[in-house]
Amino acid sequence: MRITAVKAMELRDSAGQSLVRVETDAGLFGIGEAGAAGPAARANLQWLEPVLIGTDPLHIDRLYQQMMGLQHTYQAHVPTVSGVDIALWDLAGKILDRPVCDLLTGRYRDRVEIYYGGAPSAMTDRAVVDDWVAELRSHPHGYRTAKVGFTGLLDSTRLSRPFVGGAPSQTLKVSDMRVVQAGFETLRDVMGWDLDFIVHCHNEFDVPTAIGLCQAVEEARPIWIEDPLQVWFNDGYKALRSASRVPICTGEKIEGYRDFLPFIVEGGIDVLHPDLCWCGGISGGRKIAELADHYGLPVALHNCGSLVHNMANVHFGASVRNFSMSETRIYARPYIAAMGGLDGFDVVDGMLAVPAGPGLGFNLVPEILRAELKEGEPFWD
Repeated sequence: MRITAVKAMELRDSAGQSLVRVETDAGLFGIGEAGAAGPAARANLQWLEPVLIGTDPLHIDRLYQQMMGLQHTYQAHVPTVSGVDIALWDLAGKILDRPVCDLLTGRYRDRVEIYYGGAPSAMTDRAVVDDWVAELRSHPHGYRTAKVGFTGLLDSTRLSRPFVGGAPSQTLKVSDMRVVQAGFETLRDVMGWDLDFIVHCHNEFDVPTAIGLCQAVEEARPIWIEDPLQVWFNDGYKALRSASRVPICTGEKIEGYRDFLPFIVEGGIDVLHPDLCWCGGISGGRKIAELADHYGLPVALHNCGSLVHNMANVHFGASVRNFSMSETRIYARPYIAAMGGLDGFDVVDGMLAVPAGPGLGFNLVPEILRAELKEGEPFWD
């Protein structure tokens, strides 16, 4: 069996990600998801074709190393490599009639914890928080953890510059921190101690602000504070970690296992948070997790993607010893279950069952993909 084509296309409301398909001369194909929009993924697939076309699709590690090692004319585009790698693992499972996690290590667990993302519209309003927590508790998936943002608490007119999510080196004052503290203390009071939460940032803040935020939320006991600093300066994370009693988590925007290296070996973070569609796919994620395991660090997964991304995370979570939990958006888009022909998801107490079928465990429904195709995108063309 040989690879004959690699293709990509983007669905609507896809968080800027695209589906990737690796085809073979035997008619079998694998599906992955890349952390890049359709046009960008297709452009970068051109540079991967000389590595992939005509090769045995089961030589996954060799293909991964060759794709990641590209330097001329362009360096590897890791989000596109990620989509191809996930597709190769899906294809391998279909060829061998085994689930991906069974091909990797066998299962450490049969269910993987997934967590909910959202926030009350007014975290300092007890009635609003009561309603939001009641809605979370009544969710049929039974989530036990929520990732909660707090930027709605900030009054942009009082800040030193307008707040923009994801813009680095934002500065908050003590008065701002007190508002954040009050919001999360209200949230904890309503949640009680049988539910957990994560403090959600977007790599916005400078080091003094990040330290202040950790102090502000400390008494509310979040599991961790996520992405408080930009990722280009690891020493900032080391300074924050040494000053904070709240665990520090980052990784969703770090591309490739080499870039994770200083965060792990130099003690910059407590929890690694790669995104399989950015960090090199399942192969790249496993290299990151294996190194983290040597340093006693847990791995959680970021996820804002489709069914493909979600199920890649589940197989990864089943096969990685030091795995913690995964973000999910399976409740956020109506087409996510439908694109795999699913009626729903087997989630009990926030734990999603690992699919038993070959590869990632489902087959995409062409009619749903066509209906949800982003305007101007080709259908596997």
